[in-house]
Amino acid sequence: MIESVVIFSSLTLILGLILGYAAIRFKIKGNPLVDQIDAILPQTQCGQCDFPGCRPYAEALAKGEAQINQCPPGGQEGVDALAELLDLEVLTLNEEHGETKPDHVVYVDEKLCIGCTLCIQACPVDAFVGASKVMTTVIQDECTGCDLCIPVCPVDCIYVREITPTLSTFVPNIPGEVRV
Repeated sequence: MIESVVIFSSLTLILGLILGYAAIRFKIKGNPLVDQIDAILPQTQCGQCDFPGCRPYAEALAKGEAQINQCPPGGQEGVDALAELLDLEVLTLNEEHGETKPDHVVYVDEKLCIGCTLCIQACPVDAFVGASKVMTTVIQDECTGCDLCIPVCPVDCIYVREITPTLSTFVPNIPGEVRV
């Protein structure tokens, strides 16, 4: 009888250790729904949605604390994709948060730049290169077009340049995949 108790106690201890290890090893980090929502958002980190970036907005959407129509850079396509993912009614883009603009990046007129670095400080994605009292430039591939740098420039040397689709920038929309 005592042997049975010892055997079952040992098996219980071993299975408990295995389950404890599995819980730690295979733990899902974060909310997978937040990751799916974040993948739909345009990653401009512009704050137009009243959140400090795309990830906090995705977290609020997953909790039901925000509307799906607060992201102007994502446009109506983004609202539609969020509605489909979250199984919600499709809303029209809320104009209080801004309007959808064509894909664009900014560039600096280097002749006018005084090197104040205010644009570097305002950029949420570190798309600017420069230093104090040195001309600043934009890394075009890093710029998300959030336009947060434009109002802080004291000499108005930052301009918008639309991105024209070319064969190298065209990404086909494949059904079932999310464009990032």
